[in-house]
This record gives sequence, structure tokens and C-alpha cells, in this order.
Amino acid sequence: VQLQASGGGLVQVGTSLNLSCVASGVTFSTDNMAWFRQTSGKMREFVIGIDSSGKMTGYADSAKGRFTVSRDNAKNTVLLQMNSLKPEDTAVYYCARERKGISWFERSKADGYDYWGQGTQVTVSS
Repeated sequence: VQLQASGGGLVQVGTSLNLSCVASGVTFSTDNMAWFRQTSGKMREFVIGIDSSGKMTGYADSAKGRFTVSRDNAKNTVLLQMNSLKPEDTAVYYCARERKGISWFERSKADGYDYWGQGTQVTVSS
């Protein structure tokens, strides 16, 4: 199983950035997925999730109104579109596959995911 995240970079405040995550070795079309982010010294933080049909499963307050998630099951890809970026969005962003049968509460916790991408760095400069 491999999740390959890409698209990170250095951007200016207020701009947009799209991240992608390509999955291999999994039955992607039946998997719920999510994006997390992590900054140095802090726990991995849930950003936004999407179910197998493309419906959003949840999002962090920090993502509300600015981030959207989508997927293309034909390409085994999940996308994170980030708009109006802020310096506090600076982090390493990870895509992850949700464990089967977890609760709504577990969905926002890192323990609720069994496979992770390698992370892609997003730096928002003011």
C-alpha cells in the first residue's frame, strides 16, 4: 500500500494551492480518505475528510470555507484545494486512509487511519 502526496510548496498569503494524493495497492474506490497536517512539535491535526463516494465526512474549523476535498476514483486520487492561505496553514500535509468501521469521533483522530502518505510541505509566507 502506498499513498503519494504532492503539490506542496512555498506560497504567499492569500493565494491557493492544490495538493494531490495518489493511492496504490488499495481498493481506493471503497476507501474513505482524509488530509491531516502537522507542524514541528505538535500532534498531527485532522484537516478534512472524504468518503468513498466523494462526500465530505468532516473538516476542521481551520479549513471551513477555505479548503475543499475531492476525489477521482478512476485515478485513485484525492485532492485538497486550499484557498486564502494563511501563515498558520504552514505545515506538512499528509493524506491517509481511514480504517474500516471507525466511529464519527475517531474520524478526526490520527489513530483512525491505517495508511499514510509521506507528507508534502506547505509554507505560507507573509
